[in-house]
Amino acid sequence: MADIKIVPGGGGDKYIPYENRKGNESVVYFTRDLSAEGLRKAYEKVNGLIKGKVGIKLHTGEPQGPNILPRDWVRELRETEPELADSSIIETNVYYESPRATTQGHREVLKTNGWTFCPVDIMDEEGTVTLPVKGGKWFKEMSHGSHMLNYDSMVTLTHFKGHVAALAAQTRI
Repeated sequence: MADIKIVPGGGGDKYIPYENRKGNESVVYFTRDLSAEGLRKAYEKVNGLIKGKVGIKLHTGEPQGPNILPRDWVRELRETEPELADSSIIETNVYYESPRATTQGHREVLKTNGWTFCPVDIMDEEGTVTLPVKGGKWFKEMSHGSHMLNYDSMVTLTHFKGHVAALAAQTRI
C-alpha cells in the first residue's frame, strides 16, 4: 500500500499557509512533566484569566479506556486552585457507537472510569444551542451543548492519543 501523505486542511480549500494567516495566534502550553505538579504548573500559566463558573473540558474515556488523563491529577488540580474549587468537568455525548452516545450510558461510563469526585455536566444532555462565531471565516455559527451558556470560563485539558500514527500503521499492514 502507498504511504499516506497527511496534509493540513486536505480535502478542501481551507488550509492557509502560515505566512498568509491573519489574526491572533493560539497559545498552547505543553509540559513534559507528566505529573499532577506538571499539570498544575501548566495551569498556572493561564489561571489569571479563569473567572466565574468554570468548566473543565477533558476526555473522560470509553469504558475502562486507558487513554485519559489520570483522575488524581485532575482531582488535585481542582483541590489546589481556588478558582476551580466549584468547577465541573464538562463533556458531551458522542456521535459514534458507544455507551457514551446517550446521557444515561455516558453517566455509567463516568462511574466506571472513576469520574465521581466532582460534578460532571454533560453539556448536550438537554439539547444544543447555535452560537455565532464572531469574525468567522469558515463558520458563522457553531452548535454547542446548551449548557455552554452556563459557564464563564473553560479550562481544556488534552492528551496526545496518537490517532494519526495508529491510522498510518494500520494502512501499512
